[in-house]
Amino acid sequence: MNPSDASRTAVATSLMRALHTRGDPVPLLNDPWGDRLIPDAVRIALRERALQSVDASRRFEAAEAPDKILDAALRANPAYADVILRSRYTEDALKAAVAQGVAQYVIIGAGFDSFICRRPAWAEGLTIYEVDHPATQRMKRQCLQRCGVPESADVHFVEADLAVETLGSALGRSSFQTMQPTFFSWLGVTMYLTREANLATLRAIASYAPAGSELVFTYVDEAILCDADHEEVESFRRLRSKVASVGEAFLSGFDPATLKAVLLDAGLLLVEDFDGDHALARYDAAGTSGLQPARAAHIAHARLVSGAMSAL
Repeated sequence: MNPSDASRTAVATSLMRALHTRGDPVPLLNDPWGDRLIPDAVRIALRERALQSVDASRRFEAAEAPDKILDAALRANPAYADVILRSRYTEDALKAAVAQGVAQYVIIGAGFDSFICRRPAWAEGLTIYEVDHPATQRMKRQCLQRCGVPESADVHFVEADLAVETLGSALGRSSFQTMQPTFFSWLGVTMYLTREANLATLRAIASYAPAGSELVFTYVDEAILCDADHEEVESFRRLRSKVASVGEAFLSGFDPATLKAVLLDAGLLLVEDFDGDHALARYDAAGTSGLQPARAAHIAHARLVSGAMSAL
């Protein structure tokens, strides 16, 4: 990722959520803001990129309906189903946590997440901290202003590059309350960080909030990063090539068989871990949403078993 540019993958996931909301048969979430938060110039650049990959025999058709070509490219992306399923699962888990007394919500790698724009009634009392790379956050805040979304005293933007700074250090520069029950979401980020950076973030979460706080995060099965015979290797290879071409290479994953022990070592108790097939079975067993999940994409839900005593 170019330090001066907003994350391309963050832009794409925002557009995917919007496309699912307006274009799929039975949407699993309602996110009309996904389109609105992306600047026209950025959308046009993505559209041009999609047009370049269209077969020469369809160039005229593509030129007549370029937005359809972009939508088709987004829907064909191997990460499309994961983006939708992880968003739905996380907000369901957040709602349940709020009912149990969670008062803070930390969105790690927030990108163009639109939760602050469409906050439901059950989340009105939440204090929200969006943590992300400075370039991405600055573009997002400009977009929020352009869309007429007013600033709120209970929404805080924390600029941080977690490849070089710990989450604890970043939150330490904010008004985050270490003794308040907190829900952390960390979606579509771990694969872009080294294993060391991921472990540091897990330890920071466990040391920076009280027991009972929760975390939902996503990861890829590390086997697919190195196993040429993995059943999903071809679609994953295409995805890996796409993100690498925009400077956001996949760097690490986790082993589902050892994840429980890894989390426990960091101070977190694994509550649930399931792959793309199991996620879709939970939310759309009949397949009416039209999603094609990736088995190597995992959603994990953990709970803090030791409270914060000091900041990292």
